[in-house]
Amino acid sequence: MRVWVVVAWLFVGLAGVVFHLGPGRELEKNDGLNANLTRARLNVETENWGEAIDSFDQAIAGLSEQQLDMHRQLRLEKAKAQMMDSQLPEARLALDALMQEIMEGGAGETKIAQETRLALASAQYYVTWLMRLEGVGREEWEPEVEAARQNYRILSEMADKSGDADVAGKRREDLEAAVRLARMDLTDLQALPLPCQCKGCKSGKCRGKKPGKPKEGPPKQGASFAKPNDDNGS
Repeated sequence: MRVWVVVAWLFVGLAGVVFHLGPGRELEKNDGLNANLTRARLNVETENWGEAIDSFDQAIAGLSEQQLDMHRQLRLEKAKAQMMDSQLPEARLALDALMQEIMEGGAGETKIAQETRLALASAQYYVTWLMRLEGVGREEWEPEVEAARQNYRILSEMADKSGDADVAGKRREDLEAAVRLARMDLTDLQALPLPCQCKGCKSGKCRGKKPGKPKEGPPKQGASFAKPNDDNGS
């Protein structure tokens, strides 16, 4: 009888080891992922952007190669947090790489593709703002704002195609904002409040040129201006 008890105990122990090495390890991994995601999104809600970025990094590191959709979603969310944490140029590069990956994978009309394109357009818009304030030449900042304009146009057309008039209207407003940014006099742009996405950032394109002294008071009449509708979760 005692032998059977020992054998049974050994099998219970073996089952525990098998569970720990198989499903148990997967459950533990998922628990860690969920904890990092919860922490990241809580930090986003409280605008603790640096901690959010760290938590997104930890969550991304815990994903498997098969979790491609989740991987892309978290990279997008991390880039949005970077835009708010004085890492606008880094976010712009990350979003560009993610957008290219999505397009090459044939997922150009999915929800994640549209969200990434919108975030990328916003990053391109604000990088243009920074470049202009830093005195970068038109030949360098104009392609950036033109890329933003093209992305907003594509999103507007996609919204029209899907019958979402509200979203299509917002994207047309964003498109108009990009056009105004390109046309606005530098002195008028300097008179506007710096967007939160630009504060503390450097575009990485500055050649040591210093922008002129910001003009006192509001922009002159006729220089009305509106920033894009940043309804991308940031």
